[in-house]
Amino acid sequence: MSTQQAALELSPSTQSASPKSSHVVAAAVTPQLRFYDRWSPRWLALPFPLFLLLLWYVAARFEWVAPQVLPSPQAVSQTFIDLVASGEMFDNLKISLLRVLLGFGVGLVGGLLLGVAMGLSPVFKDYVYPLFKAFSQVPVLGWLPLLMLLVGIDEALKIILISKAALVPIALNTYKGIENVPARYVEVARVLKFSRWQLLWRVIFPAALPPIWNGVRYGFTHAWLALVVVELLASSEGLGYMIVFGRQLFQLDVVMAAVVVVGVVGYTLDQVLARIEVVLLGWRRSGF
Repeated sequence: MSTQQAALELSPSTQSASPKSSHVVAAAVTPQLRFYDRWSPRWLALPFPLFLLLLWYVAARFEWVAPQVLPSPQAVSQTFIDLVASGEMFDNLKISLLRVLLGFGVGLVGGLLLGVAMGLSPVFKDYVYPLFKAFSQVPVLGWLPLLMLLVGIDEALKIILISKAALVPIALNTYKGIENVPARYVEVARVLKFSRWQLLWRVIFPAALPPIWNGVRYGFTHAWLALVVVELLASSEGLGYMIVFGRQLFQLDVVMAAVVVVGVVGYTLDQVLARIEVVLLGWRRSGF
């Protein structure tokens, strides 16, 4: 066989891979993929946090940093146990969760309505979108002085700032999701003579759901971050207040215990939204 004939037979444009060769490749790759899929979600993410924990322990054990600045893991865990036993941790966590859920709920409703309106109405988008983009560029802390003058430092201030933090990504992702629905979906719906409501509920919203849900997750993340910032600056209750209170009294074990709770709770709530996403968007696996 000549070199040219061999090249033609091996060329992907002239001959596809044989079933036998594809099975050989799959058999060679599948064990590694199965191993990775089995271990990566649970174990491959553990070494780095464990290394940081070990580094923290060693640094505190040999006093590389003063104990007043870096308390040991044992001291932080004992402080956490004491805060849980006294009920102080749960009381502040409950207050923070109520604030973030209420603020996120307001931001969710407002963001969905605004995003849908901009996505479905070009006229509304032309009037509102430039102002909305300017509004979204101002961070949460930028609105704090003005809102403190308007509504004071009570719960209304916290709910407004948290809802603003959630509203921006939800509205943007909802608008972009509706705007980027493939035109062929709409054309097929028109061929099938769908009504306007059928077009919305059976074509537009299902096709835009993945980016909308991404916006919901980003919105909750921003709401959780805004909650901590607001409680750090203007609150007498909540996890953020515990961080400020511990810093003022130079109780760094209280600060670190509250920081750990903030991180764990935020990660847990994000994972809950991820599980809901699997349920809502499970149809994508079937090749929609």
